[in-house]
Amino acid sequence: MAKKVVTDLDVAGKKVLVRADFNVPMKDGNITNDDRIVQALPTIKHLIEEGAKVVLFSHLGRVKEEADKEGKSLKPVADRLAELLGKEVSFVPETRGEKLENAIAGLGNGDVLVFENTRFEDIDGKKESKNDPELGKYWASLGDLFVNDAFGTAHRAHASNVGIASNIETAAGFLMEKEIKFIGESVDNPNRPFVAILGGAKVSDKIGVIENLLTKADKILIGGGMAYTFFKAQGKEIGKSLLEADKVDLAKDLLARADGKIILPVDSKNNKEFSNDGDITETSVDAIPTDAMGLDVGSETVRLFEKELSDAKTVVWNGPMGVFELSNFAKGTIGVCEAIANLDDAKTIIGGGDSAAAAMQLGFAEKFSHISTGGGASLEYLEGKELPGLAAISDK
Repeated sequence: MAKKVVTDLDVAGKKVLVRADFNVPMKDGNITNDDRIVQALPTIKHLIEEGAKVVLFSHLGRVKEEADKEGKSLKPVADRLAELLGKEVSFVPETRGEKLENAIAGLGNGDVLVFENTRFEDIDGKKESKNDPELGKYWASLGDLFVNDAFGTAHRAHASNVGIASNIETAAGFLMEKEIKFIGESVDNPNRPFVAILGGAKVSDKIGVIENLLTKADKILIGGGMAYTFFKAQGKEIGKSLLEADKVDLAKDLLARADGKIILPVDSKNNKEFSNDGDITETSVDAIPTDAMGLDVGSETVRLFEKELSDAKTVVWNGPMGVFELSNFAKGTIGVCEAIANLDDAKTIIGGGDSAAAAMQLGFAEKFSHISTGGGASLEYLEGKELPGLAAISDK
């Protein structure tokens, strides 16, 4: 059934709680990438224009003990949001209590308030992360309506998403709606050919995704560290390359079931050490040196993947092709990113995480139809799993 979206709510004069994904990278108290704040703006601006009293909150990083609070306050987020909105945003450094309640009670129509990092509630018994029912009920009591716009946490049942939604009318924000539309529709009702590209280190991280996509995609291109477990399943020598020995039989089974849909790299860029410098070679996947490890796909693989992508109408990409953070082993990821970005008339989606970071770093973000804000959530969505945060949103 279709879920309610923010435009289905009458928000004028109402206190609207908004779970945003403000889990932004920070260094020395400064935000180093504000993309997640920018992505939340359409929902926030809509609520302001409609005369809502907007109460925003999010988690930021992992907080397990008092010392973890250092550098994890949402105050810099509130300040940056005020700059982006061009209006005052009040900040309350509390997650509950009289000070927060009074500040919310004092809001006027169109006012915006941010309260403190929801994970500060995890210090005493993981109340946020374990979806403590009392905490969810308390937060719900602070507002009249709830808008969940944090797709990045939709795969987790926390007090700040599922807990609140269990107690109050809930709708998806524009970003959540966009994620559902792009990822869900692209996988379940794609324009064909539909090509999936999967990378990253481990097969175990992507088993569910591969199994789900085998029934939906026309081709699955596999790169990254996970490819070497597949090579081992084919009986190839992989030297010191990353190997999940307990997943070799599974990789063999997936290849057998794939009926030619899975396309593996044909060459490998290797080094004797996990380093950007050293004895770097580019070899066929049948000739990886026994004393070296594969750290990227080679140039022939980039050309092969370009060819396989050339007629694609839907592309979903999740995971880099090599050790992207080392410049000498970033060319595979760059090549695949360029190949997707240059496709004409195709719906192209990046499923968050490292591949999203790569596209942004390379300046290709504008050339993709959609870049997901949720790494783990988009992976579980690609697996076909029900996401608790999404399931908890009220039906239309």
